[in-house]
Amino acid sequence: MRVLLTAGPTYEPLDPVRFIGNHSTGKMGYALAEAFAAAGADVTLISGPTNLPDPTDPRIRTMRVQTAAEMYAAASAEAPTADVWVFAAAVADYRPATVAPEKIKKSGDTLTLELVKNVDIAATLGKTKRPEQFSVGFALETEHEEEHALGKLRRKNFDLVVLNSLRDAGAGFQHDTNKVTLLAADGQKTIFGLKPKAAVAHDIVQAVLTRISPHA
Repeated sequence: MRVLLTAGPTYEPLDPVRFIGNHSTGKMGYALAEAFAAAGADVTLISGPTNLPDPTDPRIRTMRVQTAAEMYAAASAEAPTADVWVFAAAVADYRPATVAPEKIKKSGDTLTLELVKNVDIAATLGKTKRPEQFSVGFALETEHEEEHALGKLRRKNFDLVVLNSLRDAGAGFQHDTNKVTLLAADGQKTIFGLKPKAAVAHDIVQAVLTRISPHA
């Protein structure tokens, strides 16, 4: 089994020293890479900027990228030959319309930025997904959690979406734990309690393996 897995944030440059990003640490994605490899899969881990070391498992090949455009280019090259796609990265929705060639100097009381939309990696690749491929997405929500997560599942052609809420203590960015609900395209819903991210990754991998076993 071959797995394509995105993880971490993307950094969208504003000038040579500043960027637009988010608080993703990549811990959940890296834990998933380790869990898939432990289950015997060959994993291509496409990672945005993180402080985490490359996994040492020989089944994991790590590709480092910075921007959403770079992550999309890497993912689109790997997607056709992967059996499972897992989109765990927190990709920036927008990027600066222009990147200043030199550091922007402080001037005046306000600074106006023009942002343009980045490619939606999961949705774009979802249009090319073949019936035998299995796609997993993540939804980090703050309100109407299940409604928004199911909307993502439909729009992006996911087979499974992993929902977690910033309302849950110990879940989301910058934690070693997570609390998730798995929502499947067939309507099945599975709720897990707060666990270390390695244990959460194991639960997700087992859910994927159970669902793809008829095609394996």
